[in-house]
Amino acid sequence: MASADPAASDILAEAMRPALLRLYRRMRRETQDGDISPLQNLLLVLIIKSPGIGVGALAEIEGLRGPTVSGHIKQLEAAGMVARTPPDPQDRRRTGLVATEEGVRRAEALRRQRTDWLARRLDRLSPAERQAIEAAIPALVRLGE
Repeated sequence: MASADPAASDILAEAMRPALLRLYRRMRRETQDGDISPLQNLLLVLIIKSPGIGVGALAEIEGLRGPTVSGHIKQLEAAGMVARTPPDPQDRRRTGLVATEEGVRRAEALRRQRTDWLARRLDRLSPAERQAIEAAIPALVRLGE
């Protein structure tokens, strides 16, 4: 694979970064769940995808400190969206996290709301613009890995 032109990559990154940031902020602003923060929603989705995951693993995945994640988890627990599993028999200090029915319902509602918002925005674009976005999806996914 040939190496990319660093100057061209810098120009593309400079153009792309603010566009992605604006899109992300707009989607968050237009589709909010007033009871939980964007970070709490992210943590809830990770728990749904990995039932039994621990606070430490969540913190590591997101590059956050354990106490920060722990505080958010406590709020999700208080809201009835997350529950702790019984302690691990090998390490009684470790409990896993699972989403409750309410947590799954709320995460799904927010996902659906964001998908609907984005679909309405995509409907405003020309067919050629939609095709360009569709063609870019695999590369965008790779950028996020």
